[in-house]
Amino acid sequence: MASAEEQRPGIRPRRTLVQRLDIAARGAFPTVATVLLMLIAKAPFGIAGQAALLPAVTLASIWFWSLLRPAAIPPPIVFLIGILLDLLGWLPIGVGVLMLLSLHGLAVYWRPRLAGARFVLVWLVFVLAASGVTALEWPLTVALEWRVLPPAPLLFQVVLTASVYPVVAMVFARANRTVAAPEKA
Repeated sequence: MASAEEQRPGIRPRRTLVQRLDIAARGAFPTVATVLLMLIAKAPFGIAGQAALLPAVTLASIWFWSLLRPAAIPPPIVFLIGILLDLLGWLPIGVGVLMLLSLHGLAVYWRPRLAGARFVLVWLVFVLAASGVTALEWPLTVALEWRVLPPAPLLFQVVLTASVYPVVAMVFARANRTVAAPEKA
């Protein structure tokens, strides 16, 4: 919805280069923050179970930004982030893409129903959605790798993803009110 200033007819001053760069940076923040979070999760810290941290933070980030600002992280960007997830060595090519696009689609679908909802409800819906796309991961990986994998690590991944979401959401919510806020550009 346009503000009263934008609705008034007449000549408006052209935005400066700095203003345009600020708008572009705020618009790119969800994508850049997601990729940086993925790279940090992939860094060799030597933490037990760290391999499951990469998909956990990626799923949490995609869910958060898809609910909050879906225009800032459209499906082509989610596709590219999924390719990056696969290339970082976590899954056969295409599985991460399908998982992230499915999660993005679920978030966009549930967005009108979750707008203004309490955090606990958003979190529970995320846990259900992340569980569903993680359950999709196992048969696809088995089919693409031509070997049966134990399903037990998927439970760990779901629990880790559910545990990571509140931290990721808290950091991104703060960022969205400050550095990433499009209305402050």
